[in-house]
Amino acid sequence: MIQTLLEAGLRKTLQRVVKPMLNARMSVPIQRVLIRQVYHTSTPPKGCRFQRANVGGVSSTLVSHRDCNPVTKSAVLYLHGGAYIIGSSKTHRGIAGHLAMASRSTLVVPDYRLAPEHPFPAALEDATACYQALLEEGYLPTQIALAGDSAGGGLVLALAMRLRDAGLPLPGSLTVFSPWTDLTHTALYEPECEPVLQKAWIDKAAALYCASYSKTMPYISPIYGDLQGLPPLLIQVGSQEILLNDAQRLADRAREYDVDTKLEIYNSLWHVFQVHAGQLDRATEALATAGAHIKTHWAATPTPGGGE
Repeated sequence: MIQTLLEAGLRKTLQRVVKPMLNARMSVPIQRVLIRQVYHTSTPPKGCRFQRANVGGVSSTLVSHRDCNPVTKSAVLYLHGGAYIIGSSKTHRGIAGHLAMASRSTLVVPDYRLAPEHPFPAALEDATACYQALLEEGYLPTQIALAGDSAGGGLVLALAMRLRDAGLPLPGSLTVFSPWTDLTHTALYEPECEPVLQKAWIDKAAALYCASYSKTMPYISPIYGDLQGLPPLLIQVGSQEILLNDAQRLADRAREYDVDTKLEIYNSLWHVFQVHAGQLDRATEALATAGAHIKTHWAATPTPGGGE
């Protein structure tokens, strides 16, 4: 009963407070300031540690939890959402902290460059640099996982395809929350209730990010790409969001390419509901599932000098 009331309260707050901020008529700098304030309500669990670091030339935040596995050297490269125009490692401290606890791993959350100041391919270049830096630091590729939400989910897939195309070793798994995979917006879902996103806003964000590039370019809209050979993929999405079709189409396409794929649809929840982990039970459980997916696909290789 309490959780039902909490869901209803959060949904109403999102509709009245957050959705109006994601307005195509509002300037990007103002949106960045406002969204930073909103994300203060998304809090990490106790026992988290946040440390600033330079990873591959990209300013990043390292997120760990006291329950992180002390034996296996593993990392999750987490790419935050925000339609490529807003968001940062600071706004995503809550979801990153809960995923660090659930996966028992260190999360590397880069502050990749944002549009319109830095349109495509800046974000993808930064994500690639971070991944390569982890390899150079001695992480086995199978001890690295990629995860991300919304635009960060699309960026996860673009990064995986780029690594494969470049002949670089692939990570152990992919995890995406409410992924934004088709910036043409030709097949958006129309839920009765959409508490967070507005089509006009994501249209604007897509135009700012793509600049002179085609929105159907696979590294921009992974739904149009070749997904052959990608690592095991977990997709989580809410039923109350216009990106539901993106998630379902991605799952179908990945399966066509024989990618080990699991799609989880959370009824009556919204875009990246996982940010409410620690408050909303279903959000906490979703991140526990994501952590289990990540851990399942770690290679059974201990850190040199450690145990099994």
